[in-house]
Amino acid sequence: MITKPIDPFFRRLFIVVIIVVAFILLRLMLPVIIPFFAAFILAYLFNPLVKKLSRYVRRWIAILIVYATITLGMIVLLWWLIPTLWHQLQAAWQYLPKLLSWYNEVVRGWLTSNTRIRLPELETQGFSETLVDYMQSHYNISDASNWMSRLIASSMSFINNAGLIVLVPILTFYFLFNWDERLQEWKMAIPAAYSNKVITIARECDQALMEFIKGQLLVMILLGVIYAVQLQLIGLELGLTIGMVAGIASFVPYLGFGIGFIAAIIAGLFQFGFDWLYLSLIVGAFLVGQAAEGYVLQPLLLGDKIGLSPLWVIFAVLAGASLLGFVGMLIALPVSAVINVLFRHLFDYYKSTNFYKGRVQLDLFKKD
Repeated sequence: MITKPIDPFFRRLFIVVIIVVAFILLRLMLPVIIPFFAAFILAYLFNPLVKKLSRYVRRWIAILIVYATITLGMIVLLWWLIPTLWHQLQAAWQYLPKLLSWYNEVVRGWLTSNTRIRLPELETQGFSETLVDYMQSHYNISDASNWMSRLIASSMSFINNAGLIVLVPILTFYFLFNWDERLQEWKMAIPAAYSNKVITIARECDQALMEFIKGQLLVMILLGVIYAVQLQLIGLELGLTIGMVAGIASFVPYLGFGIGFIAAIIAGLFQFGFDWLYLSLIVGAFLVGQAAEGYVLQPLLLGDKIGLSPLWVIFAVLAGASLLGFVGMLIALPVSAVINVLFRHLFDYYKSTNFYKGRVQLDLFKKD
C-alpha cells in the first residue's frame, strides 16, 4: 500500500504549532521551572567542592559537609553582621532630624531665594503628624481595604516563595548526588561525529565560567573591604554598610561604584554637612577603590579569562539590562563569556572554510 506524502505546508504548520504550544507551556510552568533552574545553577557551583570531598568520603556525606559548612559560615557571618548593621541602622535613623534640618535650611532656603516655589517647613515633632494628616486627607477606607487586600496577597505570595526557597536546597542535593551520571548520559546522547568538538567547547565554557565566578567573588570581597575600611577611617558612621553593599553590587560592573558613591556622598552631607575636606576624602576613597578594581583586582584575579574588552563589557551589561532588566545585568558577563567561547570556535571554523581561503566565490562578488 502506497502512502501519500504529507503536504510540506501542513508539515511546517504542524512544527510551528508545536513550537508555539511549547512556548506557552514553558511560560505557564515558569514558576515551577525557576526553582529547578536555580537548583541546577547551585549544583553546578558546588559540584567542584563536592567532587574533591567525595575522594575521601561518600558523595552524599560530602554534600552534607558542604551544606553544613555553608550554613555554619552564614550563621557566623550573621552573628557578627546583625549587631553591626543594627548599630548602623540606628545611626541612619538618627539622620532624620539632620535630613529635616538640611531640607529646611538648605533646600527650602535656596528655592525661596531663587525661585517662586514655596515649600512648607517641616519639624521633627510634627513630621509624623503631617504624614498622618496627609494619609487621612488623600486615602479613604476603601483605599485602606484595597491596601490590606494587597498586603494579604503579598503575604501569601511570600509564603509560596518561602516554600520554593526551602525546595531549592532539596533539589540541589539530588542534582549533586547524580551529577556525574547525568553528565555521562548527556555525553552519550551527543552524535559520535560531533562528540569530541561539543565536549571540548563545553569544557572551555565550564572553565571560563568557573574562573570568572571564583575571580569575581574575590573581587567583590576585597573591593567591599577596601571601600568599608576607607570609609570607616574617614569617620563615616554608615561606612561599613555602604562599603559592603558597594562590594556586593560590584558583581554588576560599575553598579557597585555608582550605588556606593551616591550613598556615601548623601550620608557624608548629612553627617559632615558641606565640609569639602570630608567630601573630598569620600570621593578619593571611591576613586582609590575604582582604581584598585580596574588596575589591580580584575587584572590579577580575572585578567583575560572571559576575553572581553571594556567596551564589550559595557555593551554586554547594557544589552542585558535592556533585555531582562536587573537579572539581565547579573547574567550579562557569564553569558558573554560563554558566547565568546562559542564565537571563537565559530570563527575558527569560518577560517577553515573554502570561502575564507578564496576557493569559492559567491555570485554576488564574482567579477565579470
